[in-house]
Amino acid sequence: MAPHWTVREALSQRNKLRRSYYELLRDQLDEFMVDYTLIQSYERFCSDKKDYPFVEMRELKPRARIPDFEYDCQNSALVIFVEDTIPKEHKKYIRFFDSNKATKKNLLSSKSLSLDDGFDRNQKYLESVQFFDFINILMPIDYALLIQRDETVSRDRYVLSHFHVRIDWPIAEAAEDQARSLRYISKDLYEKGEKYAEDIQKKFFEYYGVPAMAGGRRTAASVAAQYLRRISCISTVYVGSSESRALIRISERGVSKTVLAKLKAETIQQIAEANRMTPQSFLKNFSSAREGKDGVFILQTIYYLTDHARPPEDGKLRELKPDLNWLTVESQLLMPKPGVRKHMPIPVNLVYGT
Repeated sequence: MAPHWTVREALSQRNKLRRSYYELLRDQLDEFMVDYTLIQSYERFCSDKKDYPFVEMRELKPRARIPDFEYDCQNSALVIFVEDTIPKEHKKYIRFFDSNKATKKNLLSSKSLSLDDGFDRNQKYLESVQFFDFINILMPIDYALLIQRDETVSRDRYVLSHFHVRIDWPIAEAAEDQARSLRYISKDLYEKGEKYAEDIQKKFFEYYGVPAMAGGRRTAASVAAQYLRRISCISTVYVGSSESRALIRISERGVSKTVLAKLKAETIQQIAEANRMTPQSFLKNFSSAREGKDGVFILQTIYYLTDHARPPEDGKLRELKPDLNWLTVESQLLMPKPGVRKHMPIPVNLVYGT
């Protein structure tokens, strides 16, 4: 679909600075979300003396089936990070009200949170040194957390504005909106029959890298990402589920999935040599944990939309062909572990190479 946000070159100098600030903060949030959903989950499994259920590489292929099993030790999360402020008229479908605003009163009165009277109201700002400790406490709660620009101040400042945020836009409307933009329908989801409408809804989930009718958080993330196209700024939706054991990130750049992958000693040796590193240096900067001679690494798979998931150049209506893929793997990267600053991600071929 055509970009709904303004590209950087067309922004004012002030909004260019805001875009830069947003992206800088998003880099930090990326790292935190990987730590919370993946590394902390791995540590929980280890604490409970359970084997970590590493994602099989076939599960990272487009349209792959994910085992329908929830792991208690796997951290789940849903976070929405918006470059600007969501206008109030969108509250009908994105439920952010005064009752779930991240005020001291609301947070302390929430029975699902372990906060005490020493709560510092400044820790809800992304610039606060305490922010990630604060969000770490909020992550296990139901529904989503909303981070957006603080509209009460003139300077650009981002705040965790709401918790217990629900996404109440119907899936059928989200799929209809997408299919209309991609020119698979002219107006109504059911204009070509029930089977066609069912296929459109399945492709809607494929577009966002999740199985059809996936678990609650992944469905909510897909619907939220589609709805946020109505707002003329960039946004990022993070979702981690106890079934997929993955962190899915949906942004203006598309969809990515980040998982933990266990590499054997010989693979570690090969990757290190190919990138002119010693195995020791590679493990030190990229391995989040060791299992004997093997290592646990952060693998990010980035997906690319095929032509079938993009608006046709001629703008004409077209027929949906369900068997054609809407996503393809664009790149696979081993990411430096959180806190490592000097090393770049390392390209690998694990999804199709094993």
